[in-house]
Amino acid sequence: MASLAEKREAIAEEPAAADPAARPEELRLLEALLFASAEPLDTATLAKRMPEGVDVKAALVQLQADYASRGVNLVRIANKWTFRTAGDLAWLMTRESTETRRLSRAAIEVLAIIAYHQPVTRAEIEEIRGVVTSKGTLDVLLETGWIRPRGRRKTPGRPLTFGTTEGFLGQFSLEALGDLPGLEELKGTGMLDTRLPTGFTVPTPSDDPTLREDEDPLEPGDLELTLAPTPDPEPESGGES
Repeated sequence: MASLAEKREAIAEEPAAADPAARPEELRLLEALLFASAEPLDTATLAKRMPEGVDVKAALVQLQADYASRGVNLVRIANKWTFRTAGDLAWLMTRESTETRRLSRAAIEVLAIIAYHQPVTRAEIEEIRGVVTSKGTLDVLLETGWIRPRGRRKTPGRPLTFGTTEGFLGQFSLEALGDLPGLEELKGTGMLDTRLPTGFTVPTPSDDPTLREDEDPLEPGDLELTLAPTPDPEPESGGES
């Protein structure tokens, strides 16, 4: 039977367990910042909280790789970083949903037009669709947080221009608008007729939030404006009710 001294010697010779403190400190710091934030964070914001000399971009790539096979993944959305439930485990969160809203076909068409043609006005949306777009359709999309007013077109009436939001990218698991399917991909999924007119193209959407030359900045109160004029009240009747 082994003596106490022999047992101690055997234990001393065993390889030491991995020391959690041996993990690079910058990875631990990034984890803490990202887990604590309710919103995705960009590289510049993270860099301000990191020790001097840390290569934040390289550390984020390493952290992303560390979490690739876990229940939560580190993902980049609109050049910002956040932790999300792994895509193959999304079904676990189904019961947490408080409300499921199915978009109408009109809303889906309008959302697609805004995504690919932004910045675009309501009149331009109607021209592309070939039908009048109701106030309610745009209201629903604004309520989802997937679209936003960008500015005002420098044309008579100065109509609002619309674009998509980071919420849109997150909802559809897109890192950038450039990840939207192109012409051939849309054909392959059956979303476009394969017998399209010669020269038909799908616009290349832009992530650039900078206003274009034909746009003016939004004015105070623009975000609270309704998308259609409120009807004038009916004149009061002169007779008795």
